[in-house]
Amino acid sequence: MKKRGAFREFFIMLVVAAVLLSPVALAGSAFATEGGGGAYPNGAEDFMAGALPPPGTYFKNYLTYYTASAFKDNKGHDLIPDFKLKVVADVLRFVHVTNYKFLGADWAVQAVIPVVYQDVTLGGRSDDRFGLGDIIVDPIVLGWHSKNFHITAGLDIYIPVGAYSEDRLANPGRNYWTFEPVLGITYLSNGGFELSAKFMYDFNTENDDTNYESGQEFHFDYTIGYHVNKQWAVGIGGYYYCQRTEDEKNGIKQGPGGFEGRVFSIGPVVRYAYKNMSFALKWQPEFEARNRPEGDKFWFNLVYAF
Repeated sequence: MKKRGAFREFFIMLVVAAVLLSPVALAGSAFATEGGGGAYPNGAEDFMAGALPPPGTYFKNYLTYYTASAFKDNKGHDLIPDFKLKVVADVLRFVHVTNYKFLGADWAVQAVIPVVYQDVTLGGRSDDRFGLGDIIVDPIVLGWHSKNFHITAGLDIYIPVGAYSEDRLANPGRNYWTFEPVLGITYLSNGGFELSAKFMYDFNTENDDTNYESGQEFHFDYTIGYHVNKQWAVGIGGYYYCQRTEDEKNGIKQGPGGFEGRVFSIGPVVRYAYKNMSFALKWQPEFEARNRPEGDKFWFNLVYAF
């Protein structure tokens, strides 16, 4: 029993270190993806991010608004004059958890459909567009459970069906495939303390219209919270993003020492559960942005169990 308790405390320390210290450890090496940022809407997940629900069908709706009036350079100074960015997205996620087991884990499948509006202004130019974003599918989502720990793993596949034109500033789609291994971890103590994180690593294919291949990206969502009772949970959370390898243009690497990009976010989150539904509100101000926009992101998330 003592060995088991020591292992549990060691595991908790590892997760805490990963969530709190990764921004420092990874900040020194990053480059810039085409169009900036990545395919995943950073900050989407929060409480119980590593816990796959019981067998059944679930719907989750992510409604988010992002606004930024500054584009930071490599030293954190404003880079682009007259820069403004507004993004409104409604992301529909459908999850079905089967009754089957694989490697001791529950097996689930999911599909994610985003609808996006973008409004961009920079350097005297402006553009806006509304449309379908790139759809995400994952045919194998695996979830392991114990009393206090939950782990979920999968491979999200981003299908480039969203509207895209290389001549536009605003593009709901990215015009290339992304393959994203995902690992979610949740620790929930008997007293209601929660620590959750969703880690992702992106592998991007080439954009056929521009012959540009964005580098690999590392990012995670995190939440540190407390379950007041069965209905209410409060905490802080956000995300960290950085690129790990160089971009390529016509097969030629565009780094190192290129246009670096990274960002960190932290803010309050509150969740309310009612019967077979739950609602979450989040504000995620961004900090330490480099070679990308720095702004504020707001979320209203809904989960419904059929």
